[in-house]
Amino acid sequence: MKTLITTAAAAALMAGAVQAEELRLSHQWSTQDIRHRVAQMVADEVAAADVDLEITIFPSQSLFRAREQYTPVSRGQLDMTVLPLSYAGGQQPAYNLTLMPGLVRNHHHAARLVESPFMDALEEIMAEDDVMVLVHGYLAGGFAGVDGCITGPDDVQGLQTRAAGRAFEQMLAGAGASIASMASSEIYNAMQTGVLQAANTSSSSFVSYRIYEQVSCYTPAGESALWFMYQPLLMNLSTFEGLNEDQQAALLAASANAQAYYLEEAIGEDAASAEVFAEAGVEIAEMTDEDFAAWRAIAMETSYAAFVEDYPDGQALLDMALAVE
Repeated sequence: MKTLITTAAAAALMAGAVQAEELRLSHQWSTQDIRHRVAQMVADEVAAADVDLEITIFPSQSLFRAREQYTPVSRGQLDMTVLPLSYAGGQQPAYNLTLMPGLVRNHHHAARLVESPFMDALEEIMAEDDVMVLVHGYLAGGFAGVDGCITGPDDVQGLQTRAAGRAFEQMLAGAGASIASMASSEIYNAMQTGVLQAANTSSSSFVSYRIYEQVSCYTPAGESALWFMYQPLLMNLSTFEGLNEDQQAALLAASANAQAYYLEEAIGEDAASAEVFAEAGVEIAEMTDEDFAAWRAIAMETSYAAFVEDYPDGQALLDMALAVE
């Protein structure tokens, strides 16, 4: 009898293991990156909820390449991803607004944007692709100059400048800069060899690629900043709807906590980058409200105009974003 009971118990445990659902989450970053930590927080809290749901994370492009993750999520081939949404701008032109100069002023403004009709409209477009947002998040960036500070448009005139994204290249060209297109990993060598005099990229990239060794001045993201990139945690909508109520609730609760953490850490990352540059002897500059307004005026004539021209519904969507104070 004891053997029969033991066998039955083992069978029950095996059945329970089979019932537990596994979700696969892919992203392009290392396990030290803020975006991995956000994903890991969701995975850990869902596991702690004990709802027979497990999230397995595949970092560092180990499952899908960086720019090839949106389509697998939309097709249900991948359950979740942390992704700069503008990577999918080729499939959905509306997403290009999530990497647009001057559209977001600071992190608190970004937090208001994600609660606005603008984000509702983007989420409706995602839903058409069978995609939903679990965690909203923006990361910021700044400028660095080899020979001087970059705060306003006049500061880039005639400089060979690297920008993060096509819309930023359009704006900087409109301000009189010469554009050098390259990956952020190439900025250091380009500055070292005199090919590049200024650069625009994320706070984390400025630090991780040691750009402080090549520049005299750094303008970090502060109360006014130009570079903000929307990088949410996405999930296949049908997969989410296929979970039971307890699993859905655990996932949403974990995501809400992760979103608050994401915002706090993003703000801290900007401040930390300024400290690293200052400790390296680099001058720290600040973009003023007047600088921000001057940049946005140029963006209106260049980046924003190009977006509206390329996307039939672009003006309505742009107006929604600009309406958020």
